[in-house]
Amino acid sequence: MLTALLKLSFAAALAASAGPSRGTLVVVGGGKIGPEIAQRFVALAGGPDAEFVVIPTAAGDNDPDPAQVERDFIKTFGVKHVTVLHTHDRAKADTEEFAAPLKKANAVWFPGGRQWRLVDAYLNTRTEREIRAVLDRGGVIGGSSAGATIQGSYLVRGAREGNTIMMAKGYEQGFGYLQNVAVDQHVIARHRENDLVAVIEAHPELLGIGIDESTAIVVQKNEFEVIGASKVGIYDGKDHDGKRYYFLSHGDRFNLETRAIVK
Repeated sequence: MLTALLKLSFAAALAASAGPSRGTLVVVGGGKIGPEIAQRFVALAGGPDAEFVVIPTAAGDNDPDPAQVERDFIKTFGVKHVTVLHTHDRAKADTEEFAAPLKKANAVWFPGGRQWRLVDAYLNTRTEREIRAVLDRGGVIGGSSAGATIQGSYLVRGAREGNTIMMAKGYEQGFGYLQNVAVDQHVIARHRENDLVAVIEAHPELLGIGIDESTAIVVQKNEFEVIGASKVGIYDGKDHDGKRYYFLSHGDRFNLETRAIVK
């Protein structure tokens, strides 16, 4: 037993969590996207005249109406130039022609749905590489609900069978903009406060971040700021007054590398 615990502690000590070396992430826990979150995302992209790409693939098995997706995005974010990029076909996602709009994009947004659809369509394709390139050249990647969870390196709730399964074989790899991190969403609104605990126990190298609705973390390099209406849970494998997590609120800052609140 002691040997097993030592191995877990050693694994956790070796693995540092990290954000992107360039660019910014806006990771939203679902629900209504308030003006503060929307305005921050647009400002980070360079303002309302920037080039935005929306990828609504998580939303369903049927193809969405691109015009409606565009209208909804413009209504929420107040921007001018929106390209809707969608396919369920990995072969198509791996083509230069399909991924071309991302080459001029300043920002990418992933709306909610089921994150396994994003994995099936885009993981390890040209499209995924071009999305990361937006970040690498100083752009911003944002997303809500499933679009938040996909940004972590470890994917929770990825099972095709249902979103109550936290760890699903074959669907445990996210896009990895946050390294050694698992992101959950709707945490307080859907009474999911304890759901990340088992994930961190099974994978002690990970940092769990549970974001409630209408709340976001804005990540630059190894530090994030909490903005929005509710709270963000931190799951670091430690005990915190009898709980395996603690909450951050609007304005709090957190260092991913040290796994500590920035004072």
